[in-house]
Amino acid sequence: MKFFEEPIVGELTSSPVITRFPGNPVLKAGDVPYRTDLVLNAGVTKYQGKYVMLFRNDIRLDEFTVSEGVHLGLATSDDGLHWDVRPKPCFDIHNEEILNSYDPRITVMDGRCYITLGLDTRHGVRGGIVVTEDFEKFEIISISAPENRNFVVFPEKFGGNYVRLERPFPIYGRPGYPERFDIWISDSPNLVHWGNSELLLGVEHVPFANQKVGAGPPPVKTAVGWLTIFHASDFDESRQRRGYEKTWKKRYCAGIMLLDLDDPRRVIAMSKKPLIAPEAPYETTGGYRNFVIFPTGIVLEESGEVKIYYGAADTYMCLATADVGDLIKLCDSPR
Repeated sequence: MKFFEEPIVGELTSSPVITRFPGNPVLKAGDVPYRTDLVLNAGVTKYQGKYVMLFRNDIRLDEFTVSEGVHLGLATSDDGLHWDVRPKPCFDIHNEEILNSYDPRITVMDGRCYITLGLDTRHGVRGGIVVTEDFEKFEIISISAPENRNFVVFPEKFGGNYVRLERPFPIYGRPGYPERFDIWISDSPNLVHWGNSELLLGVEHVPFANQKVGAGPPPVKTAVGWLTIFHASDFDESRQRRGYEKTWKKRYCAGIMLLDLDDPRRVIAMSKKPLIAPEAPYETTGGYRNFVIFPTGIVLEESGEVKIYYGAADTYMCLATADVGDLIKLCDSPR
């Protein structure tokens, strides 16, 4: 059985607790002072009194083709709504082995920013962990073995160990399912050596996915659990091409779940419906890959407002907001 023979998901809508920012997109190619065509999947956090956005920059090569993960750019903001882009890219990890880097997430811990990112290499897809204090000097801490990415590091240790969410690519381990990937959880004493890996959330646990699930932004600590946003994709062979990428027939949504405060390997509850589904014009039309919501940044304000930053249509960076209490209430079902 192939993945597109899974049950068709059908129509999806966003949760009513979500409010899209009226000024979306908050960052687009025209806002960047150097060559770029797509601005997407940015890690966003609050650091040293400012909002910081580390965004992925892609360049369109022709009508159908994009050079992905060209480099990472940096933007800052005083309010999380309006952004100033630095005049040149801030991070580029290309070398003889690493072809590009993309989809950064940022975890602030002990006064430093730990950046997780995907790496396409000559020997497979890998995940990296990088640390910085000023977004000018970067130290590469670790790079995984091939076929693993979507890393997200928790901002606290558990039992003295770091913990991360990840998404391996078990193409040979799941015959008949060439793209069916799940969220796993691992720990490490030093951010270098990772193990004790367990399945956290499978595609089969998410009613609005039939293909893959993966980590979104780093989980946020609340009084009742770690608020965790993830992405989930479904595929339908009957769909027309969705964007100017030739074969794109997928849809990506954002989901939400709660993990136990003391044991993040335990899913307390999750919403059986999407948190954000692609509905707005900038999410469904005119993009490289339409019908994509890819959450990669989150900020919990003192007021209880949650800012959720996401890539839209693999083309823009957008913002949605919600009250943290309302988000917690959505997680009303056991996994």
